[in-house]
Amino acid sequence: MRLRMRSTAVSLVVCLYVIVLPASATLRVGVARVDITPEKPVQMSGYASRKDLSTGVHDPLSARVLMFEQGGDKLVLVSADVIGYYAGTADYLRRAILEACDLEPRELFLTAIHTHAAPTLTCDVEHGHPNNVAYTETFKSRLIEAIQEAIENAEPAQLGVATGSCPVGSNRREVRIRESGESDIVLGRNPYGSMDKEVLVLKVARPDDELVALAFDYATHATSLGPRNYVISGDVLGLAEQFVEKVMGPDVVAPAFAGASGDIDPWFRILPEFNTESGWIPEPVLLGTFLGEEVVHVSRRAEVADSDGPIKSALATLTLPPKQSDESDGDRSSVSLNVTVGRVGDVAFVGLGAEVFSEIGMAIKAGSPCKHTFVITHCNGAAGYLAPGKYYVEGGYEIRSSPFAPQAAEIVVRRSLHMLHNLYPAAKR
Repeated sequence: MRLRMRSTAVSLVVCLYVIVLPASATLRVGVARVDITPEKPVQMSGYASRKDLSTGVHDPLSARVLMFEQGGDKLVLVSADVIGYYAGTADYLRRAILEACDLEPRELFLTAIHTHAAPTLTCDVEHGHPNNVAYTETFKSRLIEAIQEAIENAEPAQLGVATGSCPVGSNRREVRIRESGESDIVLGRNPYGSMDKEVLVLKVARPDDELVALAFDYATHATSLGPRNYVISGDVLGLAEQFVEKVMGPDVVAPAFAGASGDIDPWFRILPEFNTESGWIPEPVLLGTFLGEEVVHVSRRAEVADSDGPIKSALATLTLPPKQSDESDGDRSSVSLNVTVGRVGDVAFVGLGAEVFSEIGMAIKAGSPCKHTFVITHCNGAAGYLAPGKYYVEGGYEIRSSPFAPQAAEIVVRRSLHMLHNLYPAAKR
């Protein structure tokens, strides 16, 4: 009987669970996709100024699952077309999934693409809108259904990995000068700012080369649509998923993962609606198609990855220093952030439960013992913005709203790399 934990580790500084499997075990992969489009009007997430319920659906929302199994141990990646798991919903959903699907906490990457045009998840029956509470319960059931389907239908598979590049995202920390001559950092477009343009693609195929899934990782907020939009959509990343699946065939599953994009927005951002004037391509569709086409291009030159190695994973709840406010009353002594790492052969995954600046993601990639590392945000939690210390001098929205002290980012990078290297003890880059 396997030793199982029923909830995520929330009280330990670091809690690692690593199992090494025989290299001779056969890799099996299961995939699933389930519709999570709301059937009733709902409150939408991402913008505090948006108060009314949704008025329609532009494109369907889905949850997509990739399940890797080898020698009885699993790694389950869930990509859902929602903003993330705020207000206690991460723990609530994870507990239900772990129980129903017989998974260890370290085996589950519960992630979101961070679309701001999706329903707000809530399990607060007292304060949440009844339609959203009901939606969240349906969402939970469908996630469990999809994961169970992926586990039950797992079959031998081979992996391929390739990288591309895409300019769909842009650094959003724009410098503007006030009339007084002082500078401000505002949310806008800073094409010269730091950004990770890499498109990382994981190709999953049966032994006869029949395509099963194309998973991709790209660093951008899904905020091409703004607070005046009341139509449900997957936005840039969701539309990219749909494009890839349409091109590659209805049986192919294409989960997107939001890379380190706390300071990255789409090139066209916070638009009020899908523009339908004659001859115009709506910006979210244009950007999603651009990204989706790069995913398809990249997949066609994917190199076979080493999938003979073991599946290993680890989960840590880091206790990080908080940002101290000007008023000492009510200051927290620490802030928690979940870090989950996984390995499937020579492919690595790092899941961060926060909105992480692009430089943090690039630092983790650069220090990883693995050639290809998927850095995935909005994973297993929603702790807020995490930025490198140097940005605290500049300020801006992300810094004002962050719960973390300036030194927290460096701690997260070090801890994440330490966890990764424990999964690859003899790795050579």
